[in-house]
Amino acid sequence: MAEDGKPLAGKVAIVAGATRGIGHDIALYLARAGASTVIAARSDEVTDPRWPVTIHDVVREIEDEGGTGLAIRLDMRDRESCQACIEDTVAHFGRLDILVNNAAVQARGMIETMAERHIDLMLEVNVRGPILLIRHAIPHLRAVGGGHVINISSRGAVNSPPGPYPVEDRRPTSYLYGPTKAALDRLNQQLALEHQKDNISFNCLSPDHQVTTPGVALLRNIDDPDEPLLDIEIAHDLGKSAVWICSQPPGSYTGNILYDTEVVAEHGL
Repeated sequence: MAEDGKPLAGKVAIVAGATRGIGHDIALYLARAGASTVIAARSDEVTDPRWPVTIHDVVREIEDEGGTGLAIRLDMRDRESCQACIEDTVAHFGRLDILVNNAAVQARGMIETMAERHIDLMLEVNVRGPILLIRHAIPHLRAVGGGHVINISSRGAVNSPPGPYPVEDRRPTSYLYGPTKAALDRLNQQLALEHQKDNISFNCLSPDHQVTTPGVALLRNIDDPDEPLLDIEIAHDLGKSAVWICSQPPGSYTGNILYDTEVVAEHGL
C-alpha cells in the first residue's frame, strides 16, 4: 500500500548498474519513493581509486536516508549471475515489481580499430545482459499482477538522416554504443506488445543530454589514472522520471521511448 509521499511503498526494485552515475541516482530516487531497492553491479570492492564506491556503500546511503536496500553482485556477462540476481532478490524480499536495466559499457574506437573483446563486451553487457535479466524477471513480475521494466537508452539510438554528412558530424568516440541502445529500444517495443496481457510495462528512458557521470568522466580520462573526476552531475530528471513511470498502474503506460526532461516538464515533476 502506497504511503503519502511514498508512491512505491511495498514495491521491490532492482537497478542493474547502480553503483555510480545514472543507476546510482535512479536507485536513490526509487528508495526515497518507498521501494526496497537492490543495488546490483560488479563493484563489490573498489576497482578505481577515483571513484571508491561499492554496492555496499550505496546500500548504506539508502539506509542512512531511512530506506531499505540490498547489495547483490551482478555480472551482466554471466548468465548464472543474471538469474541469481533475480532469484536472490525474490528470496530476500518475497517479490519483484520493478527492473531498471541501466548497466552499460562504452568502449572507444571505430569499426576498424576497436578490439574484438570490446565488441563482445558491449554486445554482452548492453544487449544480452538486459535480455537475460528481463527473461528471468518476467515470471516474478507476472506473479504479483504486473510490474515495470525500464530500459535506460540513449539519444545515440536515434537514426541519423540520410547522407552525405558534414565531416564535423562524425562521432569518433564509439561506433557501437548507439546501435546497442537502438537494439534495446526495439526490444522494448516488442516486449511491451507481448506482455501487455500480463500487465508488465516496458518503457525506455533516456537522458536528454549526456550526463557527466563518473563513467563518462572515467572514459574521458581513461589514459590518466591520476586525473580527478570533476563536474559530476546528479541525474535528478532521470530519477524523477523513473519514479513517475513506476507509479503508474502496471500495464497502463507502456511501449514508450522517453526522454527525462520531457517527462519532467510534461508531468510537472
